[in-house]
Amino acid sequence: MVTKKVFVVFVLPIIFSLIFGSVVMNDILQKPDRELNMWPMSFSEGFSSYNAPIEIIGLSKQYSTSEPIEIQVKIDDVSFDCGDLYVTIYSIEKNDVINQSGFFEQCFEKGSKILPVGDEFSKVIDTQGSYKIVAEMVSKKLINISTSETFTVK
Repeated sequence: MVTKKVFVVFVLPIIFSLIFGSVVMNDILQKPDRELNMWPMSFSEGFSSYNAPIEIIGLSKQYSTSEPIEIQVKIDDVSFDCGDLYVTIYSIEKNDVINQSGFFEQCFEKGSKILPVGDEFSKVIDTQGSYKIVAEMVSKKLINISTSETFTVK
């Protein structure tokens, strides 16, 4: 009698959960525009969960300590019509974050794939050295792409 209750209370719900979960996952993955993305954010250098073109525009290879770094980001993918843009500058020697800017709810204007829209990224770095700038776009579907480039300040 006790084993029957244990089976009904503990084992049977586990079996039903596995069957139901498998059916739901199978149905979701059968849709052509769906993908299983278990880790939507990229935290490691060079990792991109989605292979789409992203480009930093307007970055020079060398700046003076009084010259502002002004860039824009170009994205050529219809999956990224709206989302959040993050621009981060790292010091290569010290491996520190120098500046981080977020441009939230960025939606492209008609015919343009240039971000940020209605805003600009501009930063003056007054310390000489080598730097890396990383631009990362996270779509509303939590798909992200990123690119990075290096520059020096003299």
